[in-house]
Amino acid sequence: MKLDILAIGAHPDDVELGCGATIAKEVASGKKVGIIDLTRGELGTRGTAETRDEESFNSAKILGVHSRINMRFADGFFVNDRKHQLELIKMIRYYKPEIVLCNAIEDRHIDHGKGSQLVSDACFLSGLRKIETVHNDETSIQEPWRPKTIYHYIQWNDLEPDIIVDVSGFMDKKMESVLAYKTQFYDPNSDEPQTPISSKNFTDSIEYRARNLGRLMRAEHGEGFTVERYPAVDSLFDLK
Repeated sequence: MKLDILAIGAHPDDVELGCGATIAKEVASGKKVGIIDLTRGELGTRGTAETRDEESFNSAKILGVHSRINMRFADGFFVNDRKHQLELIKMIRYYKPEIVLCNAIEDRHIDHGKGSQLVSDACFLSGLRKIETVHNDETSIQEPWRPKTIYHYIQWNDLEPDIIVDVSGFMDKKMESVLAYKTQFYDPNSDEPQTPISSKNFTDSIEYRARNLGRLMRAEHGEGFTVERYPAVDSLFDLK
């Protein structure tokens, strides 16, 4: 399956929170988008791995993505080593994305920075032809593939974005996809323990962060990303 964009998150809901509106916008424009969750979020304080499975499935339907899979790496304990890199390389070569969206380069949760570096390293290694991989039960060796660009979405920490995507008109879809994770976010009737992301302030912050980024680019809403190399434009007139 050839994808235009592959969005990868350490946990189910990372992608929605970090770049859900961007995904909704690209899907609406006809782009093929897929999501990979590295873990099932089984160490999360609220809910279970099984409820997260169901919630991530429902959220994927809301966003309209073409595929969503879970690598079932160990939540909290996966590492950026050869074993995990090879498993991710197989999926990058399978989907052949032009663009990869992944976790923040540094963040409050240790899995976010680890996931970010793991994805970056796997994207590079995926382009080396002497690394041979086979997808699932197929017999043919996969062709090397390296995405053109990696964008890191912004999560808990207020990182300074290198680029901002105008997502005006797509925040409702983003919020719907985020709130599909009913066990994780603000619910005044829930008797589960409180967490940093279960407060009303956190849910509200999704909107006001997007509004502030939009303000900075003279739009209604924006989503910010950092990049590993200088962003380039064909013309000065490409800038908003």
